[in-house]
Amino acid sequence: MKILVLNSGSSSLKFQLFDMPQAKVLVKGLAERIGEKTSRFLANDYEINQPVSSHKEALHLLMDYLLNRGRQIIKDTSEIVGVGHRVVHGGNTFVQTTLITEEVKNKIRELFSLAPLHNPANLIGIETGEEIFGNAKQIAVFDTAFHQSIPIENHKYAIPVDFYNKGVRKYGFHGISHQYVSREANKIIGRTDTKLITLHLGNGASATAVRNGKSFDTSMGFGPMNGLIMGTRSGDIDQSVIFYLMDKLNYKSAEIQNILNKQSGMKALAGSNDLRDIETASGNGDKQAQLALDMYAGTIKKYIGNYTAQMNGMDALVFTAGIGENSQKIRELVCKDMNYLGIEIDDTKNKNPEAYHGDISGKNSKVQILVIPTNEELEIAKQTFELM
Repeated sequence: MKILVLNSGSSSLKFQLFDMPQAKVLVKGLAERIGEKTSRFLANDYEINQPVSSHKEALHLLMDYLLNRGRQIIKDTSEIVGVGHRVVHGGNTFVQTTLITEEVKNKIRELFSLAPLHNPANLIGIETGEEIFGNAKQIAVFDTAFHQSIPIENHKYAIPVDFYNKGVRKYGFHGISHQYVSREANKIIGRTDTKLITLHLGNGASATAVRNGKSFDTSMGFGPMNGLIMGTRSGDIDQSVIFYLMDKLNYKSAEIQNILNKQSGMKALAGSNDLRDIETASGNGDKQAQLALDMYAGTIKKYIGNYTAQMNGMDALVFTAGIGENSQKIRELVCKDMNYLGIEIDDTKNKNPEAYHGDISGKNSKVQILVIPTNEELEIAKQTFELM
């Protein structure tokens, strides 16, 4: 069964074509800078650089690639029987993978205000997928769904209950990634009755406590700006700062949102949201860059301590996503001086996790420390296949 996975952004479209249930990847690629003159389309080893005006055009390029007689990947679009779409925000409505209908699309539209950077683009991907793959079932996999298991004491805010009744609560994000790596960690450990802390560290970053395979708490909240320091997002901040910016410095709501979402985090601390640049600058003696790294690791440590206390222990600490998988320095800083919690990293293993099957635990570590590459597309394909 061939299942296409689409992850649609505002100016990008990532895709993977799977043969399920073998989970064999037939095609992997993306279209980026959609709507610009410098667009790029990449599928496996095939690349073209030309203007791509829309998501629809990007999918037509994909179809041309798949139907090319020299490749024989598919003979007809009808071979693709399911299209799995990543949708960032499902609110209270969507707690599991869902077959897309007109009603579902309308609900996704209603949630635009909760995820204005993501849900509109996700819906474009859905509608384009419906148009091109008319015979395939369209399936939505929600980033927030995994976190619907978070108990009320961890997802409710201490504000008047009327707001909670109107949907103001913690939702959490990166759920597809946290779900995938927690499952993989349980396979490594050999059981599911585990207490895990998964760290999705990329330009966006979040920590999640996973107890017995279910999300128990997570660092992102009502929106994706809360929690850890990120590439351009502030993470946790005293609410009084926002009132001060509005009432005393005369900033408007939209300006503050732009500052906290796009001008803060590592970019504000070190002048760049690319961790590679910051690590290089730190190595060259840049004190601001080192401060940024220390603050970044420090916020992660706070959540590790919080979640270990909440779960009364931890079996494994999991690093994933771009920074989590690739930054030896961040893993080192996060695990430094954490032996009280049973966390001890092996410096040799940390330099080359792949050589040790992702296990970078020190010999005396009571907690298993794992580096597990995330694969959100495969998780979406699995959930799409299971629903179908």
